[in-house]
Amino acid sequence: MFKNPLFSVSILCGFLVFTANFCFNIIAPFYTQNMLNLSPSSAGFMMMLFPICMVIVAPLSGALSDKIGSELLTFAGLVVMVVAQFGLAWLHEGSSLVIVGVWIAMLGIGSGLFQSPNNSLIMSQVPRTQLGSAGSVNSLVRNVGMVVGITVATTILFHVMSAKAGHRVTGLVPGRPDIFLHGMHAVFITSASICLVAAVLTGWRMFQAKTAKQAKQPAAKH
Repeated sequence: MFKNPLFSVSILCGFLVFTANFCFNIIAPFYTQNMLNLSPSSAGFMMMLFPICMVIVAPLSGALSDKIGSELLTFAGLVVMVVAQFGLAWLHEGSSLVIVGVWIAMLGIGSGLFQSPNNSLIMSQVPRTQLGSAGSVNSLVRNVGMVVGITVATTILFHVMSAKAGHRVTGLVPGRPDIFLHGMHAVFITSASICLVAAVLTGWRMFQAKTAKQAKQPAAKH
């Protein structure tokens, strides 16, 4: 299956997106509760914007991909995610809840735009006899992406916080929100860069698919 470059790129992009998303999942509770001083329930409602937007957009994106193809939608989804991640990287202690909500919702919209078409692309690149194997690989890559995202986020966060504080930090430093925000910004810039790499790969995949389609048309006419 991995001899097919379009399959491999689609799997890799899925991995990168889950890695980036779980960077957000790890950082967001600390930011909303400790920096914005939201209660646990209010922070939970704020973070629910991500899955709610994703649940609404993903079925629509999947249906649309059946009509216009998947390549453009996956690329658009990743571009939205890149913008949202860079937006999250600019948040600070006094950020408006509306602005925070907009970036979180955009991240969910981008993920929803990307996921269904990308899954469709993955499954369309393998013969019927390998659909089960392709689905298993897709699920495995998602779970690995989650684990890697958690590892990347916590490692970068505490490394940058320790460098800022001048000593080893393993948690929030009382009275020093700037130390956490410094680490948070580094994490979101990293996750935005990960999404940007996925967007470049998806753009290449879209170009390859378009080239292959154009090559088939003259052959079909002939």
